[in-house]
Formats: sequence, structure tokens, C-alpha cells
Amino acid sequence: MDPNSASNIEAETKEMDVRSLSASHQHSQYLHKVGIPPKQNFLREFTARVKETLFADDPLRPFKDQPRSRKLVLGIEAIFPIFEWGRSYNWRKFRGDLIAGLTIASLCIPQDIGYARLANLAPQYGLYSSFVPPLIYAFMGSSRDIAIGPVAVVSLLLGSMLSNEIDPNQNEAEYLRLAFTATFFAGITQVTLGFLRLGFLIDFLSHAAIIGFMAGAAITIALQQLKGLLGIQKFTKKTDIISVMRSVWGSVHHGWNWQTILIGVSFLSFLLLTKYIGKKNKKFFWVPAIAPLISVILSTFFVYITHAEKKGVQIVKNIEKGINPSSVNQIYFTGDYLLKGLKIGVVAGMIALTEAVAIGRTFASMKDYQLDGNKEMVALGAMNVVGSLTSCYVATGSFSRSAVNFMSGCETAVSNIIMSCVVFLTLEFLTPLFKYTPNAILAAIIISAVVGLIDVKAAILVWKIDKFDFVACLGAFLGVVFASVEIGLLIAVIISFAKILLQVTRPRTAILGKVPRTSVYRNILQYPEATKVPGVLIVRVDSAIYFSNSNYVKERILRWLMDEEEKVKAASVTDIDTSGIHALEELHSSLEKKKIQLILANPGPVVMDKLEASKFANLIGDDKIFLTVADAVSSCSPKLVENV
Repeated sequence: MDPNSASNIEAETKEMDVRSLSASHQHSQYLHKVGIPPKQNFLREFTARVKETLFADDPLRPFKDQPRSRKLVLGIEAIFPIFEWGRSYNWRKFRGDLIAGLTIASLCIPQDIGYARLANLAPQYGLYSSFVPPLIYAFMGSSRDIAIGPVAVVSLLLGSMLSNEIDPNQNEAEYLRLAFTATFFAGITQVTLGFLRLGFLIDFLSHAAIIGFMAGAAITIALQQLKGLLGIQKFTKKTDIISVMRSVWGSVHHGWNWQTILIGVSFLSFLLLTKYIGKKNKKFFWVPAIAPLISVILSTFFVYITHAEKKGVQIVKNIEKGINPSSVNQIYFTGDYLLKGLKIGVVAGMIALTEAVAIGRTFASMKDYQLDGNKEMVALGAMNVVGSLTSCYVATGSFSRSAVNFMSGCETAVSNIIMSCVVFLTLEFLTPLFKYTPNAILAAIIISAVVGLIDVKAAILVWKIDKFDFVACLGAFLGVVFASVEIGLLIAVIISFAKILLQVTRPRTAILGKVPRTSVYRNILQYPEATKVPGVLIVRVDSAIYFSNSNYVKERILRWLMDEEEKVKAASVTDIDTSGIHALEELHSSLEKKKIQLILANPGPVVMDKLEASKFANLIGDDKIFLTVADAVSSCSPKLVENV
């Protein structure tokens, strides 16, 4: 061999070694280490966490650096938003609110009479609840579109729970007192949630569970109306479908009244037809809105001129004339019924709040304005507290009335004031005209109103998106229909919590692979083209590691390890607790015995702080914690990564 050639080869080899060392040095420069956040005072950290949870929007921000007089004005406007938007109120807005207010008033009056019967209360209490609460809300609420008053679901829930404690037929006075007590505590619950900014609690009832609960309640309400629609006098007090159908068919030969059926079915068909017309053509939204009042007028006139009440057609009879009497002295503040009223009030208040906030958010997004959820809760609670003192029962936002209010062109909450004024005139002058109103027409109005609560398309969409969500939807639906409203609500809450617990205790984990021609690592199931790095098992945990899931995470990784028989590396998580760290220690110990190294990539600041505090970072070594997955894999074997 030529000596010159040999020397050239040796020189080239040395040059390649130098380049390799240089590349290795450059590569090591890019392996950035994970930063450790500075230590914080425990009290300061705890205060910051509470502030972030409850006061993320910083409600005191507008008051900063303001003179005392301005702070007073801002404080009044914060409690009563009407003084803020009222400054820009004009005739154009009033014209829209006037038309909307008159339209929803024509819808609410017959509905209120019917909904009061659902709550086992005299008809006037439904009207009372559409007089005072809307006035309070108009001054304190932040929604421009929501229409306030009694609603079918809350009325049924309240009537069902109150009847379990007191028989409304045997002891009407005590039943009424318990209703006012429950309304008072419903308001207190809502105010408390809003004042303490705990509105996120109502989000624990999943959307899917609400869909099922509302649909079940709609069917239950409709079944309850068969009593009035068929003219049955003796009817079951139970709400489940089996008991109701037994009561219906058991009275077919001696309890049904054909005149009542004729009135009820005829006007129910009319109401459903008008709803269809309004749905098909949005220009005719006013047709289904005024149809209930037209039905009441026509049916009342028909009964009056034919004296159908003498042939077995049941009528409303007398509705007390005059505005709301005081009920301050009728609320139970002591005694056995205090706790019962509290329990019923909390449940009814939460359901009413869930419905109102959902309605308010829906229409706020359609008109592109912000809705303060906590202010809404305070406003709804205040109106129910005042309402309980003025002979009202639980009121909230009505979806059907709010939709009509929205389509009628309402501009502000003044539409609620207009509606309230019409109800006031009705209570003062028009209640005697409802004497001959047949119960069948009220049943028909309620049935036509609750049909909209059955959202089949939403249930099908839930099935397509998430099967577990559909189980919550179906469970709530079946619970209401086959047991009771309370059981259905309980099932909805339990399944919603079960889903949360399942997600916490069984977090999603994935094996990652390297996407070709990139330094990106993704789930190999989602990206089939991603390839595993030989000799390295890359695991991502899509959750914080807490006591509830730490053992599961450890065992899941070990099972994968046994299947793969490769080296292990665990990716970043959002948080960790002492049980999670203990699980990592056990995992590290198990892997060390098999001569497999544990490497962490991109732990968050909270995780890194706790790893340092627990000395776990020292246990595995600071050189085993990396900024990115790519850096972590490269540290295992750069040549393996280059070949992937």
C-alpha cells in the first residue's frame, strides 16, 4: 500500500472523528434542560389558586384607580345593570321591547295558569310568579333576551317533591307554606352560588344528561296532562309511565268525558299546527305565540255559551283577583318543614339555574354579547327570594318564551317589564273572564309547550360523538319516565360524576412514534405512519397523575413494557400529587431492576416543582429530564433516532 495513501486515510479518519465529536457537542447544546420554577410562599400560592378558580375574571378590575364617587356609580351598575344600559335607551329600543313584551305576555298568561296546576297550586300563583320576578330580573339581570316566569320542568319537580311531604288536597295551607319556603331557599341557593362565584358547580350536570332529563320530564308532563285532556277526575298521584297508563286505561269506561276530549284534541291539533307553521317559516313566529291565548278565548266562549261544565267538562272556576299578597309570615324559618323546604329549594334552585343559564348563554352567543354567569345567578336568586315573600313559586328563564322574545325583536330586559305590566292588568281586571276556561285547553297548551323539550337530533348526535355520554342521556331519560323526576335527576347526577371519576381514575394513555421526516412524536393509533423508536417505549399520559390514577398509570406502563420489552420513557403530565410521585418511584425501582432507564420529557412547572421537592428528580438524575420528547429520545440513542 502506498504510504501516502495510508497517511491520507488516517487523516480523513481523524477529520471524521473531529466532525463527529463536533456534531455530538452541537447536539448536546440543543438538549435544553427543564427549568425549575422559583419557590413560592404556601399562603401566596394557595391564595393565587383560589383567585384563579373563583375570580379569574377579576371583578374588582373596573374599580381600580377610580375616585370614590365613580366607584359608587360602578357598584350600583354592577348590582343593577339597568342603570348602565338604561342611559342609552331610546324610542327605537322601546318599540322593539313593547312588541316583544306584549307577544310573550299573550303566551305566558295561559301557560302560567297551567304550570301552577303542575305544581299543585291555584292558578293565580302562576300569574303572581310572572309579575314580581320579571320586574326584579329586569333591574338585576344581564341577559337581553331571557323571559322570566314559571316553567314546566321546575313546576313538575316542585309539585312532585312537595307532594311527597304534604298532600295538597288534604292540607292546602301547609302545602302552600312549604312551596314558599322552598322558593325562598331556591333563591338563597342561587344567590350564594353567584356571590361566591361557584357557578361552575352547575356544569357538573353534563349536557347529555340534561338532554335526557328534559326529554323524560317532557314525556312525564305530557302524560300528566291526560287527566285534563280526557276529563278524568280520579287520577294517580304517581308520575311514572306505568302508573299513569294504568290510571288512564283503568278509567276508560267510566272516567273519560267525550266533550272534554273533543275540546282538548281539537285545540291541541290547532296548537301543534301553529307550532309547525312558526317552525317552517320564521316570519310567522307570532302565530304559535298568540295561539294559546286564542285557544283560551275560543274554548272559554264555547263552554260559556253551551254550558258544557254541566255535562262533565271541568273548568278552572274562580281565579282570585288582585296582585300578589304578602307571604312573609308564611315561610317556615323553624320547625320540621324548615329542612324539608331547604332540601327541595336547593334541588329546584339548581335545576332552575341550569335551565336559565343555558338559555341565557344560547341567546347571548346568537347576539354576540357577553353574559356574566355569576351576575345572572345573583339576579335569579334575588328575584326568587323576593318572589317567595310575595306569594310566588320558583321562577326562571323559559326557553319557549325566551325564543319568542328573541324572535319578536326584543332589545333589552324592558320586554320583561312590559310582560309584567300585562300580567298586572290581568290580575287586577281580567281574572273573572277565565272562570269558564276548560282544564282540557290548559292541558293542550302544556303538551304543545313541552314537545319542544324532546330533542331527538341532539340525542342522536350524542350517540355519534360519545357512547358513554349517551348512557348518561338514556339513564336520565329512563329514570324520569319509569320512576320519578327526582330519581331521573339523581341518575343524571350520578352518571355525570361517574364519567368524571372514570376520566380521572383511568386517564387516556398512548404510545408515541416518530412522524417520518420530522422531530414530532404522535400517538401511533392516530398516526399510523408514525414509527416506534427501536429500544425506546414512549408513553404519553393525558392527565394529571393523582392518588386516584397513579397505580393505574404505573401498571399500564409496566404492561406495555412487558409487551414491548423495550426501554421506557414517560411523557409530560399537567400535575402530580404525593401518590403520583410514589407511583413513579415504584415504577423507577421496577425498571431499574430490569436495567431499564426512566426518562421524563417536558414536565410542567407544577410537576417539576413537586419532583424537586420530593427529591425524585435527584433519584432518577437531572440528566434524565428533558425539554422535549425528541431530546429525550436522542439522549437514549442518537443513532437510533437518525435511522428512524
